[in-house]
Amino acid sequence: MSLGVVMLVHTDFDRAELMVRHWAEGGCPVMIHVDSDVDDTTYDRFVANLDDLADVRFSTRHRCEWGMWGLVAATQDAVQHLLTDFEQVGRVFLASGSCLPLRPISELRAFLDASPQTDFIESATTADVPWTVGGLDRERFTLRFPFAWKRRRRLFDGYVRLQQIIGIKRRIPKGLMPHMGSQWWCLTRTTLEAILNDPNRRRYDRYFQRVWIPDESYFQTLARKHAARIQSRSLTLSKFDFQGKPHIFYDDHVEILRRSGCFVARKIWPNAQVLYENFPCATDKAAGAVRPSTGTVDRIFDKAVERRTRGRAGLYMHSRFPNMEKANGIAAAPFSVMQGFDALFPGFQNWLALQTEATVHGHLYAKDKAHFADGAEVFRGALSDSARLRDYNAQGFLTNLMWTTRDQYQCFMFGPADTQSIRWLLAHDTNARVWVISGAWSIPLFLSGRSAAEVRTEAARLQRRENQFLKTLRAPDAHARLHIYTLADFLENPRDVLQMLIDQIGGHKAHALGQLPEMVDLSGLPVFLQELKNQGMHPFLTGHLSEEMHRRATVVSEPRSYVVGHK
Repeated sequence: MSLGVVMLVHTDFDRAELMVRHWAEGGCPVMIHVDSDVDDTTYDRFVANLDDLADVRFSTRHRCEWGMWGLVAATQDAVQHLLTDFEQVGRVFLASGSCLPLRPISELRAFLDASPQTDFIESATTADVPWTVGGLDRERFTLRFPFAWKRRRRLFDGYVRLQQIIGIKRRIPKGLMPHMGSQWWCLTRTTLEAILNDPNRRRYDRYFQRVWIPDESYFQTLARKHAARIQSRSLTLSKFDFQGKPHIFYDDHVEILRRSGCFVARKIWPNAQVLYENFPCATDKAAGAVRPSTGTVDRIFDKAVERRTRGRAGLYMHSRFPNMEKANGIAAAPFSVMQGFDALFPGFQNWLALQTEATVHGHLYAKDKAHFADGAEVFRGALSDSARLRDYNAQGFLTNLMWTTRDQYQCFMFGPADTQSIRWLLAHDTNARVWVISGAWSIPLFLSGRSAAEVRTEAARLQRRENQFLKTLRAPDAHARLHIYTLADFLENPRDVLQMLIDQIGGHKAHALGQLPEMVDLSGLPVFLQELKNQGMHPFLTGHLSEEMHRRATVVSEPRSYVVGHK
């Protein structure tokens, strides 16, 4: 069965000429359609350059505007001319000037001859496959689209919205089930003649003239009506990005294209000289007939799309910055934030570093500067301890720190006296482990020696800030791992909380706690809090404290015993 080619050309005529000659030299009659927008001088030169090829013809020219009916009309006329002029043609392969044959035409013929009555056209219903990109799915077939999306975008969008508001819906012609798929197909003469000579063709054409992007639905729908046997796939390798734009193949895609086993690929960069020199290439005959298999290519491009849209956790790029809330993980690695612990335990940073071997920073968001571990002025990633530089992009400061130190667990202290611009990040990052002893801000005020009347305003300010932080952490859309205790709850048994803390940070390296860090003397704190209440400032975030609770925490807190079984 002879194979004919319909080629749609609108640019890069030097490369298109090479492809026409390749098809013609392989024994395929070629019918070329050139977009009517191409100037006459370029068109005449292109025709003259191919004048030596007897089986190459040119069809009636149409204006082929993207997404409009012209592409279908051009294909219809070209197919009709090809079938009329070359009666021996039994199959028609639709290609473009930017397509590149990857395998010899003889292998394509052998593959098609093995399935003599089969049409190869990607064809799926919109109800079964989320094919479309950009919001218009079933609406492509139920609304009217008289305006070109590229040239008249405002009219296009406005007319779509108007139809949606009014509730206009077109009636799909009886007997048709709309299907969509790749524009590039290979159909038998029998199917194409049935489509072109359908008694209802005028009605179908009139309907599809106002369908959005009909070149992806016209033949795909009518092939389902007339074909005897369909394989729903295209023999042309074409990939699209997350915006629906075609991927362009460059010189560094040689191996990917070779491994695909496909017969044709598009869209090829016109300056990809390496590709044009390497293809088409014959397959290894020892391995038998290689069937097209895009599985490997699909996986590579799917990963590329995912990397393009989601990126790597904690690494920011143009495509997803500054939309941090849409990021694939805000920080690059898990980290812990402790609020209130250093107020209770003056040597907490050193103690935690010894227990877990993690890098434990002080208050990275203190007003004066970033207190890096070991008092460093510049930390990994050339991060300065300057508060002004840090606060220029407080969230970026933290994500940079986590990216450059992702090989080692990071911890830092936080508190209501610190800069609060990272509250959203701490609440929404799935990598954040936030530990809060609420009300611990009262301890430095108590230890300052000032009276309740003197610190009342400061206490109220710190409590408001901490309360807002807790509300952010507990928001329905927050994703951080939270461990929140009132000061009173923590003092009931600090050993259990500290054990959970080092277990989470240390993982399998964690061990049972021996000596707890030294706690400040809280004798008199309940009286101090009562004095704050007397001043009209209610410290509700501390919980209910008593002197007995403080003494229990410092003396009685011991490892708990667990019954594991008995005889």
